[in-house]
Amino acid sequence: MRGVSLFLSVLVAAIFYALVVQPGAEQPLSHKIGTVVSVNNDRVTIVGSGRLGDQQMTVELATGQQIKLQNLLTGALEFDEFYKVGERVVVAEMDGRYSLVARYRLPVLIALMLVFAIGLLSYARKVGLYALLSFIGSIGIIFGLLIPGLLAGISPLLITGITVVVLSSMIILSVAGWTYKGKAALSGTVIGLIVTMLLCVIVGKLLHLDGMTQPVAQAVLFENSMSLNMVGILYAAILIGASGAAMDVAMEMAATMEEVKFNSPGINRADLMKSGLRVGNAVIGTMTTTLLLAYAGGFLTLLMLFVSRGNSLMQIMNMKLVASEITRTMIGSLALIIVAPTTAWIASLMLTKDDKTRRAKAEEPQASINAPVV
Repeated sequence: MRGVSLFLSVLVAAIFYALVVQPGAEQPLSHKIGTVVSVNNDRVTIVGSGRLGDQQMTVELATGQQIKLQNLLTGALEFDEFYKVGERVVVAEMDGRYSLVARYRLPVLIALMLVFAIGLLSYARKVGLYALLSFIGSIGIIFGLLIPGLLAGISPLLITGITVVVLSSMIILSVAGWTYKGKAALSGTVIGLIVTMLLCVIVGKLLHLDGMTQPVAQAVLFENSMSLNMVGILYAAILIGASGAAMDVAMEMAATMEEVKFNSPGINRADLMKSGLRVGNAVIGTMTTTLLLAYAGGFLTLLMLFVSRGNSLMQIMNMKLVASEITRTMIGSLALIIVAPTTAWIASLMLTKDDKTRRAKAEEPQASINAPVV
């Protein structure tokens, strides 16, 4: 069942990409790897840690061909790169014209991924293998289903809802299988995210959010003919961010309750649910803080900018950008508060369902023995 859920999830993304996205997609630019053999920095002006102007470069490709390239420096440090002789770079090619893309970082990234995979397999073994496959499958689903669907103009809430259900099914069932634990965790996750979706719409309208606070949102909007639903894409980002934490909490709840039931077979449903809720209290207490720290870490430089400018807390809290991030954090935390008790209720029902069946079967012979003879 684990392999089937993974296969079906990736198949959904592949079919969607082939039928909906690929027919109208533009052909990607071809790329080559080259080495910088000479750099002319005469037209570069250094201003603090920033650089303005352009580098005149000669890059030698793997075929031995040398090409002249220009590296434009605009002062935007998040995008600019300053190259030196001997560095390897990625070069894009289109109709015989070449342009610089970025430094060639793939070998280091692959090495990092291999370390992650080896560590995961060494620790979790078979479960780690399923987790690794679901990790790879999740990347395929996001790039094959979610992002193409959003760019194609499909309703962000619809395509995100489908993506979350597919991702949750693949990740949870590939790890837990079609067991009571897996079914309870999946049910709790989906129910919690449905409520989260409704909260996104309600709170977004009350706060008048427009979705333009996300990184490079304006560039994405301009490049797609101003036709994208950016506030819907903001909701999609909140849901995708919350889904990971929701799945984590749901699986912890379901796995803990299954373990309690395994070690105390005679426990009744009420006590089992109380045990689950106590675990949920501890999990939520740390997970909500984890979400806050994760989002704060992502916008640390923004917070530093506000403080350095002397903005008051009242000013900061009412800014659109900050309000969007507070909404993201609060709705993500609310998702956990919904998922934990929901999963506990579903898991307690599933894990004690067989007890009632066994008791009913055990009482049937006794009832027939005590029945009066006519």
